[in-house]
Amino acid sequence: MSLRNRYMLLLLSVALLVGVLAAGAALALTKSTSFTMVRSSGAVAANCLKGANGKVTIRSLGPVEVMNVSLNKLPPKKEFDLFVTQLPNTPFGVSWYQGDLRTDGKGHATGRFIGRFSVETFAVAPGSGPAPRPHKSGPFPDASSNPAFAPVHTFHLGVWFNSPKAAAQAGCPNTVTPFNGVHHAGVQALSTRNFGDLNGPLRRIK
Repeated sequence: MSLRNRYMLLLLSVALLVGVLAAGAALALTKSTSFTMVRSSGAVAANCLKGANGKVTIRSLGPVEVMNVSLNKLPPKKEFDLFVTQLPNTPFGVSWYQGDLRTDGKGHATGRFIGRFSVETFAVAPGSGPAPRPHKSGPFPDASSNPAFAPVHTFHLGVWFNSPKAAAQAGCPNTVTPFNGVHHAGVQALSTRNFGDLNGPLRRIK
């Protein structure tokens, strides 16, 4: 093979490598995605909510994302709370309340949420300061101030029973958790624990 042909072959190989790397980057960050939610670790350990699952689709509009959530095979006519979390399993880390879903008579629920559900989703507290306390009593009263922390990204989703009673009726533990508007929710029902702790599905959206 001549020197010129070897040089052309080298250029072609480099071009192909660049193309493969660019394609990989395009797949890693995208404008839309869909993924499933599975039974939480707690539900699996308690042998409850067999067959329950969720499907989520996210589409970026640029400044915001539209997230559609569909839950299936949960207890009928019950309320659930959707949270965006740092970790899919306990201790969950930094978590914020996104909204409510209510199942119909067949245990199905849908919800549409608009916000920031992407690689840029994070919480930050540059310093500590006084915090409002609309809920001062109960097992999880509001804090009077916040801890300071650096930016923490929250790429996971979790769904909680709105009440311990509803969880117990479904055969799950009746443990009280802070995951609803009055900080008196039931246990986690579904999560994105099928993704790695540091690679939650919201990270896919650029």
